[in-house]
Order: sequence, then structure tokens, then C-alpha cells
Amino acid sequence: MTIDNQAPLGVFDSGVGGLTVVRALREMLPNESIIYLGDTARLPYGSKSPDTIRRFAVEDTQFLVDHHVKAVVVACNTATAHALPHLQKTFRMPVIGVVEPGVEATLADTATQRVGIMATAGTIRSCAYQHAIAMQRPDVITEGKATPLLVPFIEEGWIDHPALELVLREYLKPMLDHGIDTLVLGCTHYPLLMPVLKRMLGNKVRLVDSASTCAAHTKRMLEAENLLRTSKARPVLEIHLTDYSEQFEALAHRFLGYEFGKIKKAVL
Repeated sequence: MTIDNQAPLGVFDSGVGGLTVVRALREMLPNESIIYLGDTARLPYGSKSPDTIRRFAVEDTQFLVDHHVKAVVVACNTATAHALPHLQKTFRMPVIGVVEPGVEATLADTATQRVGIMATAGTIRSCAYQHAIAMQRPDVITEGKATPLLVPFIEEGWIDHPALELVLREYLKPMLDHGIDTLVLGCTHYPLLMPVLKRMLGNKVRLVDSASTCAAHTKRMLEAENLLRTSKARPVLEIHLTDYSEQFEALAHRFLGYEFGKIKKAVL
């Protein structure tokens, strides 16, 4: 199979949180065109069964393949945890998830000994991060914490609200009491929490977010596979959602941090 290096990257998530990955990709790969699919009609994926998540992920990937992308980034921790190997077997193009890059970044510091993982309940239940870390560094102690209240705060725009800091302190306390030196933000919403987490934790705990690590991993893959876009034409960003509302548009602007064109309605 010959892949056109001028073709766009495809990115999908269960909602608009994966746009933090798009934002990081555009910062690291400013010449790449991107087609984004948010399956907003069927979110959240975290409460679904693994079989259903795999089926949804195949349909999401097929949508992007039909739009002639050169690679697919699964910008959803839950879909990565439950569906990535299946997608890589099913499709004949590079398919990248967010878990492996996060684990690579976590273990890049050889001094890492105790790792806390904050994620949705579905990602924590899958033990994807814990298993991947244990396979490479069985000496590293991991502690996963489901943090379901964080996404509503982020989507409400309450990043600087005192109540968010109270919730974060409650979630973090057991992990901090156990002496974690690294905290993995295992949800693509969570990069928006970086400023408040840095303020709360200072230099005591190293933060690893799934958006920037996934973007860096994607850049290395495109370079290795000679798939970087070389066209001088202006790159494009297309956003497709399976369900559109003014709320989703407002969230998309918040996650991306800049203006974009008209959102398109996707039919899977």
C-alpha cells in the first residue's frame, strides 16, 4: 500500500477533548493538514463495554480512511486502551494511540519510581497504562485513580474555580501520600489542567500529558516513515462531529485555543 505523504492526518476522539491533541500536533507539525472526527453523538466511550468501544473505534477510523488520511491518531485514552491493537490489525496505515507515547515519556526519566495515573474510569479499569509501564519497568510502582469529576469542570470552563482545586486535592491526596514522583494525565481533556496542577504541585511531581507526548510520537513516526507533508500550500483543519450543538462548538474553541472554520456534520 502506497501512502501519499501530502494527505492529511486523521484524528478521532469520542468528543471534542481530542482537540488538545490536534492543538499539540499543529504546534509540532504546523505544515500538516488534519481531519478531526469527534463522535459526540455516542460519547462518553468510558461507560461502554470493550466490544462496543472497539466497534465505535473501527467506524471512526473507517470514516477517516474514507477521507483519504495517511495515518490515524486515536486521541482517546479509552479507545486506545481497548481498541488500538485491533485497529492496527484491521487497517493498513499507521494507527497511533495516546497510551504508548505517554508511557514512553513517563519512563524517559530513569529516576522515575512511583507513578500516579489520573484518567476516566474506563481507562483506569483497562489498566492500559499500568500494564504498559510494568512490561517495560516492573520495578516502577503505579497507582491509578479514576477522576470522573474533572471532565465536567473542564467543559464548564471552571479551570480556575476554587472548587476544582478542592476536587483535585481530594483526588491527588492518596497518590501524594504514597510519594508519587510522576503524574500521568491520562485523558485528553486534562492538558487544560496543567497550569493549576503546576501551581499546586510545583516541582515535586513531574507531569506527563497525553496530548504533547502523542504529538511528539506522531512527529517521529512521520519522519521515520517519510510521511511529512512537503506542500507549500496552506494546511487545512477540518472538524467533523457526529452530533453538533452550540455547546460543542464553544468547547472546540476552548480546546483548540484559536479560530477555525465551520464544523461539519459527520455520518458514520
